[in-house]
Amino acid sequence: MTAATSPRPQLWILRHGETEWSKSGQYTGLTDLPLTVEGEQQAVEARKVLESIDFDLVLTSPLRRARRTAELAGYPEAVHEPLAVEWNYGDYEGISSDLIRKDNPDYLIWTDGVPNGETLDEVAARADKIIGRVLESGMDNVLVVAHGHFSRILTARWLEMDAREGRHFILGTAKVCTLGWDKRTPAIVRWGL
Repeated sequence: MTAATSPRPQLWILRHGETEWSKSGQYTGLTDLPLTVEGEQQAVEARKVLESIDFDLVLTSPLRRARRTAELAGYPEAVHEPLAVEWNYGDYEGISSDLIRKDNPDYLIWTDGVPNGETLDEVAARADKIIGRVLESGMDNVLVVAHGHFSRILTARWLEMDAREGRHFILGTAKVCTLGWDKRTPAIVRWGL
């Protein structure tokens, strides 16, 4: 993937704030949970990191936790982007990986996937569509307010890596990242602010 315009765009990522399930470590895909009080405060804090940036476009997952994070971070008019929803965890929705490992000690979502949910390749295809849109937009700065696993996959794909490599990019709740360029090479500019 190469940028169609110069200067090359930057893709900013904001993970949603804390929910009860992100706090407890339960997989939270399409279950539409609200932010906790702490999650709302995290989103307000994220605003301080983002407020000096002039975004050409702000996209948000349509799920309530991401929309509320966008609103509290200063982007109440963010465009709902269905492609930015979290991984559909299928049968593992609401279950923690620790619980899954009681039956399967070697379980790793990045290699084993989820039964009756989305495949990693399907999530990566959604990420690729967002990246394509950003690269072809002619915009300088685009913000996506999304989810943990999705943001990690989005990062791997921006870096032209296999989606499985998202496992290397740990991202806390309401943390901000910037994906950009080292000359012509896709790169991480900032991580986990």
